[in-house]
Amino acid sequence: MTVDGVRIDKWLWAARFFKTRALAATAVQGGRVHVNGERVKPAKLVHADDVLEITKGPERWTVSVKDLAERRGPAAAAQALYAETDESRAAREQHALERRFARALGSDLGTRPTKQARRQLDALRRDRRR
Repeated sequence: MTVDGVRIDKWLWAARFFKTRALAATAVQGGRVHVNGERVKPAKLVHADDVLEITKGPERWTVSVKDLAERRGPAAAAQALYAETDESRAAREQHALERRFARALGSDLGTRPTKQARRQLDALRRDRRR
């Protein structure tokens, strides 16, 4: 039996982007998942070669669907279901680096940031918005 398409909430759960299918459905319903640039509902069927934009917390993933699955399997099998774009991977790594830098900067401050530290944080946030 070949699968023609899989519900987006099921696929996101099977690909391990969300811990439960209910969380996946809520994210799709809330507009945090787009298929081929369009906002969709949880019952939307995804097909191979569809491009998904997934916003989960501070991270944004842009992935291409390589394979379909209705059941959740091991993590290695889940990673084989999609291919993340190079731009998406680079942006996520840059964002993680900025978070580490901000956390390290904040840990040196003790209690409240000084004026100089606040300016450094503001500069980091300004650069991130560009």
